[in-house]
Amino acid sequence: MRSIIMGLILAVAFLGCSSKGAEESSVVPKLVVGKTFEQFTLNDQFEKPHTLRADTYKVVFAFAKDSAHTCNDFFKTQTPTYLQDNHTEFIADVSAAPSLIRSLFITPGLKEFKHTVLLLEDKKVAAPYKKGLDINNIAVVYILNSKIEKVEFVKTDKELKALIEDGSAMSLIAPVINKVLH
Repeated sequence: MRSIIMGLILAVAFLGCSSKGAEESSVVPKLVVGKTFEQFTLNDQFEKPHTLRADTYKVVFAFAKDSAHTCNDFFKTQTPTYLQDNHTEFIADVSAAPSLIRSLFITPGLKEFKHTVLLLEDKKVAAPYKKGLDINNIAVVYILNSKIEKVEFVKTDKELKALIEDGSAMSLIAPVINKVLH
């Protein structure tokens, strides 16, 4: 009887490991320069669904706990409209945390912030955004006409502020504005 139970445990463990590896290898990365930044709907910290605003030129991704804390600590010192004023969205990946931890601790903590935090809550949804990236850094994705123009990585709030406020989004859209005006 003991050997049957042990065999079942090993079989389940083996199947779980092999299918996970197959799933991870089949994930196609989404944050690649030149690719289309696909429209999405994610819930914010208040469970309100959001899609990417038409005037969004930068998307900040925090995939790890430390990088999310760096972002939130910085954003909470800014005006509540700081992200929108800078044509930026912030997405935090909370998919690695167990759902009980998310519902009891993470989400209630995020509700204290005045800035919007869009949440990647499902591992399968988050995987393509993380694929091929150093997830310990903050990723800043530049978007123009739904196309990823550039992806930059930072670690500190000062570096994050510089990327958000540097005006690069305007330099990316200036040719488009000139075409429309002329």
